[in-house]
Amino acid sequence: MGSCGKDGGCPSDYIAVAISLLCFILLLIKATLPFLVHKVPRPKGSGFWIPVIQVFASLNLLLSIVMSINFLKFKKKHWWQSCYLWAVWVEGPLGFGLLLSCRIVQAFQLYYIFVKRRLPPIRSYFFLPTILLPWIAGAALLHKKKRLNERCHLVTRWIIPVVFLHTTYVAALVGFTVAIRHIEFRFHELKDLWRGILVSTTSVGLWVTAYILNEIHDDIAWLQVTSRFLLLIMASILVLAFFSMSSSQPLLSKMSLRKREATEFETMGRALGIPDSGLLLQQEPAPDIDPNEPLDKLLLNKRFRQSFMAFADSCLAGESVHFYDEVHELAKIPVNDPVRRIYMARHIIEKYVMAGATMEVNISHRNRQEILATPDLAHPDLFHNALNELLQLMKMNLAKDYWSSMFFKKLREDGTGSNGHELEVVTGWNYSPRLSYVHGEDDPFHEEHPSKSSAHDTNTQDVEQQ
Repeated sequence: MGSCGKDGGCPSDYIAVAISLLCFILLLIKATLPFLVHKVPRPKGSGFWIPVIQVFASLNLLLSIVMSINFLKFKKKHWWQSCYLWAVWVEGPLGFGLLLSCRIVQAFQLYYIFVKRRLPPIRSYFFLPTILLPWIAGAALLHKKKRLNERCHLVTRWIIPVVFLHTTYVAALVGFTVAIRHIEFRFHELKDLWRGILVSTTSVGLWVTAYILNEIHDDIAWLQVTSRFLLLIMASILVLAFFSMSSSQPLLSKMSLRKREATEFETMGRALGIPDSGLLLQQEPAPDIDPNEPLDKLLLNKRFRQSFMAFADSCLAGESVHFYDEVHELAKIPVNDPVRRIYMARHIIEKYVMAGATMEVNISHRNRQEILATPDLAHPDLFHNALNELLQLMKMNLAKDYWSSMFFKKLREDGTGSNGHELEVVTGWNYSPRLSYVHGEDDPFHEEHPSKSSAHDTNTQDVEQQ
């Protein structure tokens, strides 16, 4: 115990490493499996990169603890085992500091979107490096001053500034969380933030306690082994509890990982409980379509909208119709329900409006900026101008080709069937549902089919004879 307590390689050390590896594998599954199960297209912007950075920071944090506190015993010292590489840079700016910064960015976004009702004024790719600067500066200062001892521990007088840096970031996260606590979130954003605060605070407290005990009782081997075992286990729990997709991908976080339940929340409208949102029901009556009607009026009918959307998708130009459909869903949410309206508006902006979005629509720069710079995400006319612009494009392009497409013909056939005319009677042809309706000599059954008029005359003669 004495040798491995100082140099590493105790059985408990390898158990802790195995547990941390298992936790990281679970983290990878948690981060990637929803995309694999539901075949969701990769989102653009912070919705994708912040969770990826969280996974990267989690790996760095676990690796830094393993390498800097002698969990593994190496026969020979290598340059890449440097204390300053792992205990200062990887554990600080690239590990715990990066994890906290990602959560602060997510809390900052939630604050602006749901409290200020507007998109954040600072993009995440600029805000994240900015709030990470104190960690980078602190790591550079520690590296320059060489303030680590031979066991990769901080000297005593530097422990207070380092703990202050950790607690400052936790306090900032608490501040943003308190500012949004009154919002009735539809997903798990607030719960995930409080859980992250609890686990990070516990981790800092455990780290300080372990440091003090190791410095005071550095001659007790079992204390060294136990403290580093608990540190790595706590860090493994931290990376699992800290990771959250509810802030970046709320719809995906709500979906079940079982394919049978995948359709329960396949759209944001259904996840938000918007009435009559989702797929068309089979029992809904087919509309009586008049091509002379204005397109915007026809699109109000769900069955026509679904048919028109399928046609647009077949032409690889369905973004505009999908945009119209989701804006139509947004209009069903009452104006006095701003939280749900903001959820839906943010979803539409990220999916259709932002540059490089997965289904970016072709609207003018003016209308795009008008949406992105809106002072009220819950405004009922937020997408009004963009919708009018897209309707004009659909009238000039898609609508002209739709009327001659098989999609429109099928829609009309469905409409005819729903009115009770299951089969169409063609003029000039003798028709019997039980026999062949081929006319004349082409009848393969070689049977004479009595016409309605002859049958009527026969019945009349029978009545007269009676």
